[in-house]
Amino acid sequence: MFRKLREDIASILDRDPAARNAWEVLTCYPGFHAILLHRISHWLWRHGLRWFARFLSHLSRIMTGIEIHPGAVIGRRVFIDHGFGVVIGETAEIGDDCTIYQGVTLGGTTLAEGKKRHPTLLQGVIVGAGAQLLGNFTVGENAKVGSNAVVVRAVPAGATAVGNPARIILPTDRDQGDDEATRLFSSYGITVNGDDPLYKALRGLINNAATQDAQLKNIKQALENAGIDFEKVPESGKVDPEQLGKLVE
Repeated sequence: MFRKLREDIASILDRDPAARNAWEVLTCYPGFHAILLHRISHWLWRHGLRWFARFLSHLSRIMTGIEIHPGAVIGRRVFIDHGFGVVIGETAEIGDDCTIYQGVTLGGTTLAEGKKRHPTLLQGVIVGAGAQLLGNFTVGENAKVGSNAVVVRAVPAGATAVGNPARIILPTDRDQGDDEATRLFSSYGITVNGDDPLYKALRGLINNAATQDAQLKNIKQALENAGIDFEKVPESGKVDPEQLGKLVE
């Protein structure tokens, strides 16, 4: 138990630059307190003392603002940063070295008792503030969930989920300019150059339309210079590519 405590404190010191020393983590970090109390309530839950387990988790919620069902399975070195408003459901599973920020929900979407209803986070997952992961699916190792994303399906290992409903950015879609530190850990699930795939698609369509418009103007001018008549059609409302570009920025 004490080895796990030392691991938890060390992992927080590694991931939070605001943490100055072990004593500060031990006394002032609600995420650390919530994990510690959950370990006790989870032990009570597994040994059939379920009312006591629920009551302890309720006290933990009052103290920390973090609600973790005692049935949830949480691995080692899990860091709940800030933590206020975090909700972790009964059948949720969180792997080692995961990071969860404030306002995150690992929720269920079915009322079926006795079945797995909540998400599974594999090792090294980062879930940004306000993200909602709803249902029984798996978030792969070292994946990231951006802040305020709403995820209802599996996220592949190493990918990033962004938006509502969440869209998946695969590792191959990212700009390879991210440095090694960013690839290992990204605060709030942010990938520096990992643009939203919908944003990329819209920008591509706008740029392509602007290029075609310029080519058509060149063709029209060339035909007029050559004295070739062509049927003129009334112009429809013009579209400003720059204005469209601003709409998706």
